[in-house]
Amino acid sequence: MTTVRPPAAAHDYERMMAMVTGFWVTQTVRAAALYNLADHLAAGTDTAEAIAGAESTDPDATRRLLRTCASLGLMTSQDGRHFTGTPLLSTLQQDDPHSLRHFAISQSAPGHWLPWGRFPEAVRTGRHQVTAAHGEANIFDYFAKHLDEASSFTESMSNLSRSSALDIAAVLDTRGVTLALDVGGAGGDVVRAMMRANPELDGGVFDLPHIVPAAEAAKAEGLEGRFTTVGGDFFESVPPADLYVLKYVLHDWDDAECVRILRNCRAHLVEGGRIAVVDHLVGDTGQPGLAPLMDLNMLDMTGGRERQLTEFDALFTAAGLSRVKVTPAGAFAVIEARATP
Repeated sequence: MTTVRPPAAAHDYERMMAMVTGFWVTQTVRAAALYNLADHLAAGTDTAEAIAGAESTDPDATRRLLRTCASLGLMTSQDGRHFTGTPLLSTLQQDDPHSLRHFAISQSAPGHWLPWGRFPEAVRTGRHQVTAAHGEANIFDYFAKHLDEASSFTESMSNLSRSSALDIAAVLDTRGVTLALDVGGAGGDVVRAMMRANPELDGGVFDLPHIVPAAEAAKAEGLEGRFTTVGGDFFESVPPADLYVLKYVLHDWDDAECVRILRNCRAHLVEGGRIAVVDHLVGDTGQPGLAPLMDLNMLDMTGGRERQLTEFDALFTAAGLSRVKVTPAGAFAVIEARATP
């Protein structure tokens, strides 16, 4: 006797199947990004044979990749041979200012992929899995030895920053600020957006020496005379400024390391200056969104975490700071603090 699965149960089954096989989709998207499918289709190179010739891939495997991408809504085809990219695929185009191409590549590359394969161990121990997967103290030491992955990761962070930089610049008041320093700012997209919004503002990026060239390459846009870069380690010290911006920085680290970073900023903060932390805020339990998943990514990859506002307040207090303002900025929150008198 055949058992008919109730509609609700069938829906849950299909949903769970999609969750369990989600990593298949991740690697399919990675291949689509690596082999530039969005750019090829946009340029009219629309068959598996032509794309395989351009990318030196196997024609049959390329045809199967295109067919699967069509099933995922990345492209369409009327005859099974010629393909057209959809707006979803266009998010992987290289020249799109909000492209997710490098994010798709970096998140599915060995640096992230292998530690995530050990995620249950991160839950069991409460420790990140980069050391077990790669033999490095942290992911940033790994990137220092794998510069191709580091470049993709840096570019992916720049892509994400570009999409949020205007939101951040719109809500962060820089009137009267002499120097805004983007701490751990990679290419400096956030501080450069702030400089474009305020022609009187000088800005700079402070990041690890092997990251600074990404910011050096971004000095154009008429900002050369106002834009500086400095290489260093924010656990040791930071250059003086009257506005520090820490976007996607504190979530990489545990509480003690965050307090150390904030104390270094406070020690060199010009009198009356501010520190602006830009991160996701964790909402109520069960609230959907990126923050809870990003929190697990931090658990597995860095030993850091996404935080609730009360947890940020505890960090500020321990570093001799007081929160003065919280403002939504797209998917992020801009949390401003000043030195406690």
